[in-house]
Amino acid sequence: MTTETTDAELTIWRDGRFQADEWTRAAEDEAVADGPAILPLERFLAERDALVSRNAPLGVSVEPNEAIEELAPHLDRVALVTLNFPKYSDGRSSSSARLLRERYGYVGEIRAVGDVLIDQMPLMRRCGFDSFAVTNPVTRKQLAEGQWPDVPFYYQPTGSTQQAEVPAGTRPWARKPS
Repeated sequence: MTTETTDAELTIWRDGRFQADEWTRAAEDEAVADGPAILPLERFLAERDALVSRNAPLGVSVEPNEAIEELAPHLDRVALVTLNFPKYSDGRSSSSARLLRERYGYVGEIRAVGDVLIDQMPLMRRCGFDSFAVTNPVTRKQLAEGQWPDVPFYYQPTGSTQQAEVPAGTRPWARKPS
């Protein structure tokens, strides 16, 4: 018996294509699933010692108003961090992604969820995001058609190890992807 995945189920943009989301979200009052599970930061912190015995990957969902510093001592137990963008103009989660990569050395997956738009995705990648939960129909259509906005120059270098950047000409503050 084979199961086919529909386009609606392919919600995660990772590695240049849509993929199915293998993670389940556990709300405050729900039991944690046996497979890969995402918990809200508050619940993760409250139950972290009891969760050590799980034999499945664990993810943590962080809202923009929550301090990423609270998660930092426990990053070795976390395979995925989802950072929420409640609206496209709220960039606090981009700052959290940079902190995770550059200050705390997090090497696991960082996923953008919420109001993710295609024109922000290249810059989100520079901040350290690996994957995107894309629900916006216009963005989904553009990505499915192979459209990816080109950002040839940047004005701030990044400490991310995901992308090598070289100075752009005689302006040491300008960068371009190598």
